[in-house]
Amino acid sequence: MAIVTFYRGDPKNAPKPTMPAHLGANAIITCGGRLLLERRRDSDTWGLIGGGVKKSETTVQGMVREIYEELGLRIPGKDFRKLAVYGDPGRIAAYRDGSVWRMVIVLYGYVFSEKPELRISREARELRFFTREEVAGLPLAVTHRDIIGDWFLNMTEDRWPEAGY
Repeated sequence: MAIVTFYRGDPKNAPKPTMPAHLGANAIITCGGRLLLERRRDSDTWGLIGGGVKKSETTVQGMVREIYEELGLRIPGKDFRKLAVYGDPGRIAAYRDGSVWRMVIVLYGYVFSEKPELRISREARELRFFTREEVAGLPLAVTHRDIIGDWFLNMTEDRWPEAGY
């Protein structure tokens, strides 16, 4: 049984949140035009690197921490570009313990100039860089599907906004 089930824009099936809105930071991480994704242990779906932001952190501090925890890499916060905020109320994560969260995701971008040595955390089964065509056939976390689609359509590396934080 999955530890978490994700919902997006599915008011008929998604449970109502039982917790306050959850602030998260996720990253579009690329190398050579390929997107880095992790196959999550908690849901056996592929998703972006990132996670929850602690109350004492800014979103970029949370992103830096998550990158270190999930990839074993120390990347300075100033090297990330803030790309977008995804805050629609239908982005839901329902956990096996009964907690249900509405997710608000701050999206950051980072480009590797050469393929890095990555460490797989205990939260992931696998880490891989994917082309757009390869991503199309993956079981993606539904809460990340639109974000990944937006990147492939609109936010390629050469069109990222300047960092403004």
